Amino acid sequence: MAHNPDDHPRYGVVAIALHWLVLGLIISSWALGLYMVDLPFSPQMLRLISWHKWLGVTIFLIALWRVAWRVTHPAPPPPDSMPSWQRVAMGISHLLLYLLVIAIPLTGWLFSSASGIPTVYLGWIQLPDLVAKDKPVAELFRQAHVLLNVTLFAIVCIHIAAALKHHFLDRDDVLVRMLPFLKQPGGHR
Repeated sequence: MAHNPDDHPRYGVVAIALHWLVLGLIISSWALGLYMVDLPFSPQMLRLISWHKWLGVTIFLIALWRVAWRVTHPAPPPPDSMPSWQRVAMGISHLLLYLLVIAIPLTGWLFSSASGIPTVYLGWIQLPDLVAKDKPVAELFRQAHVLLNVTLFAIVCIHIAAALKHHFLDRDDVLVRMLPFLKQPGGHR
C-alpha cells in the first residue's frame, strides 16, 4: 500500500494496474460473448469462441494473481467517516467480485469441457477437460456461466455507483485511491 503526499492511504501501483486490467479484459469478454452468442455457426464464430476462451483463461490467471496480491498487500482502510454498514457492504461486494471473477471462467471451462470442445489457450496449450462430455451437464454450466455474468454485471454497476457516490456526494478519497490522477474532493490531492 502506497501513500500519497497528503498521507491518505491508497492502493499501490500493482493493485491499481491489476484492477483496471481485469476490468478491461472483463468488458472485452462480455462484448465478445454478447456479440458471438447469436452468430450462425461458422469459422468466424469458432475463432471468436476461441478468443473468448483465451480472455477467460487470462482473466482467471490474473484474478488468481490479484487475490494473492490482495492477501499479501491488504487494501487501505476505508475513510473514518464511512458508516459501519457501508464497510460491511464494501467487504461483501469485494468478496463477491473476487469470487465471481474466478467462478465465471471456471464455469466457462466446465461448459466447454462438458460440451466436448477443448480449450486451447492462445492456440498452443490445451487445457484438460474438467468433466466428461455430457450435453445436459453442459447446458447447466452454460446457464451458470450466463447467470454469474449477469450477477457480476450488476455488482460492477453497484461498485461503480458506490465509487461515484463517495467521490461526488461524500467527497471522500475512496475513488481517488484507485484513480490516482483524480484530485481529492474539495481540492486536496
